[in-house]
Amino acid sequence: MNHLAKIFLFLGGIFIILGFVFFIFSKINIPFLGKLPGDILIEKKNFTFYFPLTTCLLISLVLSLIFLFFFRR
Repeated sequence: MNHLAKIFLFLGGIFIILGFVFFIFSKINIPFLGKLPGDILIEKKNFTFYFPLTTCLLISLVLSLIFLFFFRR
């Protein structure tokens, strides 16, 4: 049970850091994040659908490399 508590504390810390980073990035207004080629945008009269596919893949790649670096044994 103690090991599970440490995992939850670690994940909570990561979520706090990610929330802070996203908050700072929203204030800085990085022009390319969320507007990469491959992001899906469908606009109709009363409907807008946006799915940042390429942005999600890029963030996933970066996080995978970070976790690989920190948790490699």
